[in-house]
Amino acid sequence: MNSAAGHGDVPAFAPAGAGAFASAVRVRPLGDGTFTTDLPAAWTVGGRPHGGFLMALLAKAAVATHSGAGTPLVDPLSVSAQFLRPPGVGPVLLRTDVRKSGRRTTVVSVYLEQSGRSCVEAVVTTGRLPRERAAWSDLPNQAPEPPGNAIDLATMPSASVFRLSESCDVRLDPNGAGFLHGQVGDPLRLRLWARPRGEHPDPLFALVAGDISMPVTFNLGRVGWSPTVQLTAHLRSRPAPGWLRILVESKAVHGMWFDADATVVDSTGRLVCQARQLALSAMG
Repeated sequence: MNSAAGHGDVPAFAPAGAGAFASAVRVRPLGDGTFTTDLPAAWTVGGRPHGGFLMALLAKAAVATHSGAGTPLVDPLSVSAQFLRPPGVGPVLLRTDVRKSGRRTTVVSVYLEQSGRSCVEAVVTTGRLPRERAAWSDLPNQAPEPPGNAIDLATMPSASVFRLSESCDVRLDPNGAGFLHGQVGDPLRLRLWARPRGEHPDPLFALVAGDISMPVTFNLGRVGWSPTVQLTAHLRSRPAPGWLRILVESKAVHGMWFDADATVVDSTGRLVCQARQLALSAMG
């Protein structure tokens, strides 16, 4: 296990829209609120497209539908998705249906289909993210940058499974991550930091960050595929350049079912995303 490089490292950022993530979430309009895109192998875990990445694509299609209707540019505010079956790497169709168009919010249903089958269905709310500082907040006390002993997930033996680390810099705090050493009994609470390689984080990447962690049930010795059944994310502000700090914790594990709440805070200390999911754990 290699430790992370010094957290003072600063990546060379490409111009806006030129990075791997910005390219990966591009959608091509076909007309009538339908889009197509390709799910890339670089944004997979265990050979399947990452759930947070799929959330970003669903949000991108919803925003593109709204913007294409002659309205001002908007942001995703919330995404609530049902994961029906995992899509594979390759082309997919994104169908949208505007359910409500209002002055402050628009609600869009988005369906991600592959080979004629619906894989993920979501309701996306769009509007304008606030630019001002929060009037009140109660956020986790987590350092804005990963510590020197943070684990770079790209250096772990599982990096070939966690392909996401090729395009996304993810660091894990080893304190409290007993599963790294085969230990069982640490609280189901993990601290991570993430940023896209070659570009600054945006609201779409904040959706990825909300699902970036390995399952917290690893600390129970339940290591293996843990499929997400339902995932809801609320975007709260546009992230500033730099690391996104992520706290993921579970309230309870009942049988194979567990919940995971992720709080994503940007480099300036602003809340940018809250994500809650219901998932099935490996039984170890």
